[in-house]
Parts: sequence; C-alpha cells; structure tokens
Amino acid sequence: MVRNCREVKVRELRFLGAWDEPSDFVELTLENPGWEGYRPGQFAMLRPKHWGLELSWGRPFSISRANAESVTFFFQVVGRGTQRLAHLKPGDEVVLWGPLGNGFSAPVETPTVLLAGGMGLAPFRGYIEKHPTPEFLRLVFAHRPELECYPYAEMSEKVRAEAIREKTPDDLPLVIERIETAVREAAGGIVLACGPLPFLKTVQQAARTRQVRAELSLERSMACGVGACLGCVCKDGQDKHVQVCARGPVFNAEDVRL
Repeated sequence: MVRNCREVKVRELRFLGAWDEPSDFVELTLENPGWEGYRPGQFAMLRPKHWGLELSWGRPFSISRANAESVTFFFQVVGRGTQRLAHLKPGDEVVLWGPLGNGFSAPVETPTVLLAGGMGLAPFRGYIEKHPTPEFLRLVFAHRPELECYPYAEMSEKVRAEAIREKTPDDLPLVIERIETAVREAAGGIVLACGPLPFLKTVQQAARTRQVRAELSLERSMACGVGACLGCVCKDGQDKHVQVCARGPVFNAEDVRL
C-alpha cells in the first residue's frame, strides 16, 4: 500500500481561458485527504476510481495550492489520462497519494525570482500564498497560449510579476534574453524555476554563468511516484541515475544534468 494514499471526492472542476473559446486548461479541486501540510514544489499522483484497466497508472501533478479543506491542481489536457480527468464531476472519487518528493526552498527576506514556463506556473501559486515575505518575490512567466488560460492574474496581485508571450518562433530570442536577464538580476538571491526542459536548460546555463543559486523542478513521466518503478530517472551531477520522484522533483541546478 502506498503511504499517504487516500480516496477523496472532487469538489470543483473548471476550465480556464477566454469565456467565448473552448479551453483545455483545467483547475481541479479535491477534498484535502488529511494532509497536515506540504512544501510548494511537491507533487501528488491522481487516479480516478472509475478508470478501468485501460489506464492502469495514476498521473503526476504539481500541487498548485492546498489548505485545510482542499487541494488544487492545474493541468492541460494533452492525452488520454488528462482528457478523462477533465470530465470529472463534483462528488466523483479519486485515489490520491502524496504529497511526494521535495519542494522549493523558501528563504525569508531573500530576493527570490520565480521563473515559470507554461504549465510550470502551477507550483508557484501555492508558493506565493504560503511565503512569509512575498514582498521579496518576483515572478517572470513565459507562455504561449493566452494569459487567461493560466491563474496568473491572482498571482500578479500578490507579487511583482511580468508575463512574456512567445506568439511565434521569432519571439523566442527575446524570451531567452528576458530569462537570462532575470537570472542576472537575482545575483545575491535565489532563482526557482519550473517549466519544460529547454526552458530549464536556459535557466541552468544562465545561473551557472552568473554564479547564481538556482533550483529546478523537473517534469518526468511517472508511474508510481515513490521511487519503485524507476520510470522517471535522470542523471545527477556525478552522472549517476536518480529517481526524480524520490530525489526531486526539485533539484539544485548544479546537482542535475539536463
């Protein structure tokens, strides 16, 4: 039996995006299974009870936010699993195990730059809400779809924030330049990053060049979430294989090879 595995009910599911256009960006809120707390950057595995043998494994998601009553996840429909999750209704039962892995550092009164790429915005929602000194935080968000598809607006009300949109491939150099600038401006503080692999490589290289402390949250396909299946391995700084679910998903930038 997986530790901290519980059956919970769906409280709410809503789609984010422009009101007059279909959306595949989903905010799913479940009952809190009795977690006493979590560290932003941790994740959980979800598997609705009605899934048959066709979809055997759960799906991993960053914990977007959590309180005493509920746990919220933010995801995009990209495959069979997320498509079925997007059809959940209030009252449906979901098997949830977590919180899993380790989270981001949360130094107090330290300049902290949050770099999010696309769906990498998800864990920073809870990070901003739980941080004891949000006035020391700054969010830089790179995205492709419309900004309304993300929970950016409420986050930007709590911390200094800017959004950079990559509408066409021609915009990519400007996005990379802004990421590198944000890392440079974090000298003396810390950079926390979550996003797709090319995004994280850019952050890692910029942090190494500028000698800025950085933490990276890696995305990997997972089956168990607890280090048993070895399906999510990456290489650490010593070129050894480690499980992202158990040793991550958050790593010091110098301790992982991308």
